[in-house]
Formats: sequence, structure tokens, C-alpha cells
Amino acid sequence: MSKHLSLSDRAMIERLISMDFSFAAIADKLNRSPSTISREVKRYRVFTGRVNPSCKNDCTKYHSCLRNNLCHVENGGCFTRCKLCSDCNCTLICKEYESLHCELLDKPPYVCSGCSKQKTCKKEHAYYTAHRAHSEYLHTLKTSRTGIRTSPERMAEIGDLISPLIMKGQSINHIISTHSDEIGLSEKTIYNYIDSNAFSVKNIDLPKKVTYRQRRPKKVLTKLEYKCRRGRTFDDFQSFVELHPDYDIVEMDTVKGARGSKKVLLTMIFRRSNFMLIFLMPDGTMKSVQEVFDILTEKLGLKTFRKLFKVILTDNGVEFKDPDSLEYAPNGCQRTKIFFCDPQASWQKPHIEKNHTLIRRIIPKGTSLNSLSAEDVRLVCCHINSVAREIFDNKTPFELMSDLNSLKLLDSLNLQAVPADKVILKPILIKN
Repeated sequence: MSKHLSLSDRAMIERLISMDFSFAAIADKLNRSPSTISREVKRYRVFTGRVNPSCKNDCTKYHSCLRNNLCHVENGGCFTRCKLCSDCNCTLICKEYESLHCELLDKPPYVCSGCSKQKTCKKEHAYYTAHRAHSEYLHTLKTSRTGIRTSPERMAEIGDLISPLIMKGQSINHIISTHSDEIGLSEKTIYNYIDSNAFSVKNIDLPKKVTYRQRRPKKVLTKLEYKCRRGRTFDDFQSFVELHPDYDIVEMDTVKGARGSKKVLLTMIFRRSNFMLIFLMPDGTMKSVQEVFDILTEKLGLKTFRKLFKVILTDNGVEFKDPDSLEYAPNGCQRTKIFFCDPQASWQKPHIEKNHTLIRRIIPKGTSLNSLSAEDVRLVCCHINSVAREIFDNKTPFELMSDLNSLKLLDSLNLQAVPADKVILKPILIKN
């Protein structure tokens, strides 16, 4: 049973009080205690007929009273109405004084409902109304949960902890996952406190909050079905995955810099761990992509490459238009299987598209990539993969790359996890 009274419960209380039921009888019908009903009525009853609070005179005859000189002031008496006189209190000396307060309201049922004298009584009245009571209850319930309920000292401690980390570009989720015991607040609460300007950091200091609208499924038609797509369409990919559900899928894409920037980033992400590999290419040509595949094959060995990159899903960029050179090693042995998304359907590879937003925090759009070095790109890769992911119970991609083949990949590319508090997702990471 709920601890709170509902609107129907309050309507029942209002009706039964008017029928002269006792609190015990009402409580029995609602399966509550009599004290609960008593507190409910006293808390939410409304008074009518009360005198102005600023006036000390609460006599029932105040408005019609014409008495004066009750105090028998010397020098001819007092000609001011007694109810308006500031020298005396007529309520103490007038024999016809009758207080507005009704003593019956000090005991159950605390309201005038059911009283036989309520139509002729000139004293103050009190009533309990279900809708008014429920409205006040909801208002109290709402206001009791608003505002900052953490002490100023504790807020200062939390602010000193999270502010430097936010300024490094870390997300609130990453900070909470790595300092949950020290902060002791939920992610939503931290966002609310930042909205309330409780910390030195503001919303403008937070990473961009992006909302994704639900995609409507639609069939994308192309004017020309490229030869390279035959047997490698997204429908073929789905059929292949159904036959091999245990295969780890790798999504692949490129990130380009400002106009005129020749260098291009090749990105690959493992769906099961969200671990993203980033390679710096001299240009965005098919030959450069093939060279990355050949270098990886040489470092890992063909057997390990096959286990890690069993199936790759990419888009229809010109740099991927020669899938045969990617699927087969220089010795002619097959090393992977390439599939293409539908044209203009980047949402079919959502993991890598979403992770590109992390790259853009460090390398904003419009930034030239020509000044980047391989060491810069390795550093970017390490920091991005050290961010805790909510979808993986706040584990980092590095923590999920735990099998022997994955560890061999990390070792061959010299990738190491960055301590949680040292993760930086801002351009300052690669500035010389």
C-alpha cells in the first residue's frame, strides 16, 4: 500500500466527514491509522470568515460595533470608536465581546462539515476540500525535491574534484564512474547542480549534449550500383551476420580535416568493446587505406588479423572502392570480409559515428590535419579509449580488450590506458 493518500482517498475523507463519521471509522475504511486522517484534515483544512491578521480585534461584532468610551477616559471621555482606539483593548473590557475563534475547531473533526450550526454561526469556519488538499500536497511534494540539499562544505569539495576534470574535457559520466565513492551523487544530480550554477564550471564547459531523433527506416535507392558493392551490400551484411553471430563486427570510416588538408584519419571500431583505432594517412586514397591494412597484417600476422577483423562494415567513400585489395593480403590469402552501408545511411554504423564526436572534441571541425604526427594520433587514441562507457557498466574500452589477440594488437600499436583523472578531451592535448 502507498504511504501517501491519493485524490480518491481524500475525496472519501471529505464525504465521510460531512456524514459525521469519526476519524476511526474513516481510517478503518481507508485501511489507515486514525492519526493519519487527523493530521491530514488539520494540515489541509481552510479557514473562512477570519478577521484581518493585522487587526488585534477578532470580535464577531467588529464590523457593526458602534461602542465608545468603554474605558472611561478622564477629561470628558474618549470619542473614538473603541474598536479603533489605540489606547485600550476593548476585547478585554467589553462584556459583549465574542471571539471569532470556534472552540469546536480545536477537537475532532476540526472542521465545520456536519455541524448543525454552521449556517447561522457567525464565527470562523473551517472546511476540508479534497481537490484543494491534493493540490497543496502535490505542490509540497514537488518543492521538497527541488533545490540543493547538499551542504556548502560538501558542495565545495565536489566542485574542487569535478571542475578540473571537466575542464580537461571529461564527461560527467566518466567522472562519476571513476569517482563515485568520493562524489556520492548521481549523474543527473550533478547536471542539475551545474544548471543551478552551484559549481565554478558552467554548461558551456560541458561537452556538447547531442540528442538523436529516432531514424525512420527507409529504402535508399542509388542511381548507380557500383561493381564493388555487388555481394557486399548492407542486406548481404545482415545475412552474413545471421550466419556468423559470434563474429565481432568492425566499423570503418575516415575523418577529414579542413579544406586543403591532405592528411586523413582512418578510424576502425570494435562493436563489442567500443575500442577505436585511429591511423594517420598521408591522403584519402585507396592506396593509403591498403597500406594501413598491410602494415597491420605484418605486425599482427595473418592469423591474428583474421581473428580480430573477421568482418568490416564501412561507407561508400572513394577510399574504400577497392575492397579486393583490403580483403586479401599481398600473398593472396583472404584476411577479412568487407561490406558497405547503404548510400546516405551512416546510421547503419552508429558506433563509429558516435565515437567521432570524441575525436572532434580534440580536433574540431575545420582544423587542418597536416600538422599532426603519428604520436599525436596515438595519444588521441589512448585518451579516447580511456573514457568510461555507460553502456558497458562504466568500463573503459581498454578494460574490455582483455583477450590475447586484443592485447597483441595494443602491444603492436603501443597503446596504453590513461589514468581516469588524466584523460583530456580538448585541443590542448595535442598542442605543442
